[in-house]
Amino acid sequence: MKKIGILFGQERSFPEAVIERINQKAEKGITAEAVKIDKIFQNVPLGYSVIIDRISQDVPFYRASLKNAAITGTAVINNPFWWSADEKFFNNALAEQIGVPVPKTALIPSREHPTGTTGESFSNLTMPLDWDAIFEYTGFPAYMKPYDGGGWRDVYKLHDKEDFFDKHSGTQQLVMLLQEEIIFEEYFRCYCIGGKYVRIMQYDPRNPHHLRYATEGKSPDPKLLKTVEEYTLKLCKYLGYDFNTVEFAVRDGVPIAIDFCNPAPDADIKSVGQENFDWVVETTANYAIERAKAQKDGQDNLTWGEYIKSSVGGKPLIANSNVAKVAAPKKVTATEKAKTATTEKAPAKPKKAAAKK
Repeated sequence: MKKIGILFGQERSFPEAVIERINQKAEKGITAEAVKIDKIFQNVPLGYSVIIDRISQDVPFYRASLKNAAITGTAVINNPFWWSADEKFFNNALAEQIGVPVPKTALIPSREHPTGTTGESFSNLTMPLDWDAIFEYTGFPAYMKPYDGGGWRDVYKLHDKEDFFDKHSGTQQLVMLLQEEIIFEEYFRCYCIGGKYVRIMQYDPRNPHHLRYATEGKSPDPKLLKTVEEYTLKLCKYLGYDFNTVEFAVRDGVPIAIDFCNPAPDADIKSVGQENFDWVVETTANYAIERAKAQKDGQDNLTWGEYIKSSVGGKPLIANSNVAKVAAPKKVTATEKAKTATTEKAPAKPKKAAAKK
């Protein structure tokens, strides 16, 4: 019997619904339950073919447990090794590399020294920083937020540099991002499951949390939605997330990826609404069953993104670029150069006059 487990914290509606839906499907040899942990020994399996992780971002004990489960053959959704290494600033850099528009973003060191360090630990950091260049790059208004945060915690809207220094003084040991504000006409939040199933949801982050999916307005342009879907799939393919949300702010008709590091995204029925909830429950159940069927004991069953696979394989990040390649100039030998120079400088020989008859 293959078991699918869901590891979760305070949330209830989504994990309970997924467990119920998987069991309703009655796939032969597959069952689902809430993960049960009473002990963790090194290199000892937890007994689950698949684990859907909804909480380890907040609980280090769970993160370590999931890595141990993964190395003993469990397919963990999402890959706990990648999620441990990932953060929003890197995501933006990767997005630019693969051609997905993102806001101009600068990385800001923590206001206070991390515990166990002193000023001497930062001898490579030029102080003061080139604040004028940073502020010119992002402009104002701008947003400041943790480089690896989530859940809208410690996010500030800043109107000028005085506002920045005032807010930054209270961020303590947080490493922050300073990001240009995108004034948008439309906004979308997209579920992406299995790197292939996408649900595009109209969304407005300016509304109260429980009303962000309750948007009104014109129907989106189908071409715009197609681009949003392509960008969503591209980002999740390169990052390697099995379950993620990607947010886009549309400015002048261009979807700009704002946030795409959400491996345990909100899926509560009270916030996402019934239709979105039904889709994400059904799709998650189907994908978890798919992964359980494919899972094999004694081997790695994790998803690894194209960024990692390209790096390990020594291949270009964009393997299938559509950009036309320019032929490299032919190497010219010294002798050929001399001949070319002589030809270019020497005047043309006059034609011989025809012999008189």
